[in-house]
Amino acid sequence: MAEIKCPQCGTVISLEQSDLDSVVRQVRDEEFRREVDERMKLLETERDQAVQLALQKAKAEETEHLAAEKAAAAERLAQAEQALVQQKAAEAERTAALQADMAKLEAGKAAEIEQLRAQIANSEVLAQADRELAVAQAVAAVEKDRDALSATLELQKAQQAQAEAALKGQMVEQLNAKEAVIAYQQEEIQRIKDMKARLTTKLVGESLEQHCQYEFDRIRAVAFPRAYFEKDNAVADGTKGDFIFREEDEDGNEVISIMFEMKNEEDGTSARKRNEDHLAKLDRDRTKKGCEYAILVSLLEPESELYNEGIVDVSHRYPKMYVIRPQFFIPLISLLRNAALNALQYKQELALSRQQEMDITTFEEDLETFKAGFFKNFSDASLRFEDTVKAIDKAIKDLQTARDKLLVSEKHLNAANNKLEGLTVKKLTRKNPTMKAKFEALKEAGSESGEAAGE
Repeated sequence: MAEIKCPQCGTVISLEQSDLDSVVRQVRDEEFRREVDERMKLLETERDQAVQLALQKAKAEETEHLAAEKAAAAERLAQAEQALVQQKAAEAERTAALQADMAKLEAGKAAEIEQLRAQIANSEVLAQADRELAVAQAVAAVEKDRDALSATLELQKAQQAQAEAALKGQMVEQLNAKEAVIAYQQEEIQRIKDMKARLTTKLVGESLEQHCQYEFDRIRAVAFPRAYFEKDNAVADGTKGDFIFREEDEDGNEVISIMFEMKNEEDGTSARKRNEDHLAKLDRDRTKKGCEYAILVSLLEPESELYNEGIVDVSHRYPKMYVIRPQFFIPLISLLRNAALNALQYKQELALSRQQEMDITTFEEDLETFKAGFFKNFSDASLRFEDTVKAIDKAIKDLQTARDKLLVSEKHLNAANNKLEGLTVKKLTRKNPTMKAKFEALKEAGSESGEAAGE
């Protein structure tokens, strides 16, 4: 017997050991279940936080990348303009130096001409014709040099103009390219806002489901080797989803499962549908098929800024549910799958802990079953033993009664024997003269027969 004292009232309760073991096991099971629930809630909270952080990080990286591209484009444009200004200044310096050299050369040639003229004028040996010829040759040489220098200057000016034109053309091309890039980025942003980004060259002419199937199959062997993305063909309670994504680890444990619903403008009637109109059905399909996440890939509400900006978390309405545009189909699967892989280790540890607890519980249940069976068999055997002992006691009592009766019979038989031994003919015939006479006659007859036989 074990005694338990109530911490509230101080009452002492006496319990059998089996009852005490049952109470301890119940308390331990309750503590373990509460700990398991707390760890599961903690894991789900951490995973949801990881998904939210990953989504926020992706948005921040996209914004930072776009800002960095714009800043880099502006910086390259400023560098190009500065290089153009520096080149113009260098060309201006070279032009000024060339003009100064030209002025010096012309001044030197003019001085030389004047010197020659003075020599010719002062020379009396040379003839007038020779002097004119020499002057003409000198003038021609000076003019030739001047023309050559002028041609060189013009050529340099033309080369400078050509270089400036080429540089301007290059700068214009770079500016046009940068403007085209900026315009393209702005067009992409506007196209995403206007839902034109969904109409890529691969999406034109094919349905949204075919597009998502193609995008997954294109990278499945590399990115998701142990996953499948297939049509949901099993109807449950009259409804079914569009696609189911499931992935398992090497041991066959499920890593992640996602129910997909694809909606575009052609899926509806003339009345315009909203994304919110499909969330309740998607949540029911996810629950019926046992999927962890639910994703609506939608082209509805193309003017909505909320859905055009990126991944929309609607977990406040339905647990673990997201609404995305087609361009975020693969990125969201990757984010959720990476978060699930990080939580897989905790799931495996939790499963191992549960298995160990289950083994302990099974062992205890088997022990209790064995004890119950043993006690039942012992009780049955005890009852039969008691019945047998009672039967033996009864048999002993019956045998004792028979023995007593036999002893009484023995006494009667002994008395009869004693009476028989004391019985004689004399006693029998003492009060019976008739029998006495007959016995005597028989005796005499016997004696005569003996004598006759002797003779």
